[in-house]
Amino acid sequence: MGDAEAGKKIFAQKCAQCHTVEKGGKHKTGPNLWGIFGQTGQAPGFSYSNANKNKGIIWGEETLMEYLENPKKYIPGTKMIFAGLKKKIEREDLIQYLKWATSS
Repeated sequence: MGDAEAGKKIFAQKCAQCHTVEKGGKHKTGPNLWGIFGQTGQAPGFSYSNANKNKGIIWGEETLMEYLENPKKYIPGTKMIFAGLKKKIEREDLIQYLKWATSS
């Protein structure tokens, strides 16, 4: 499922302006994503919307596939302004990259 190298390019084009992935990376408009898999998505020190806090998501491939398609539909009231990735292959590629980049 997915190509991490293609996902890295997608991250650079569509995600990096708001997110970092490295361990100890700074929060930007969005939170640092290090260690996101298996977590509730509550990066220490980031100010999440109540919608995100109350959703109680444990992030994994399935939840990210749905979320990245349409963040505002998955979490109504989220502060994330990203419209989403409609193409399944792009979401798969991005998730493969995130699996590698947020845990290596």
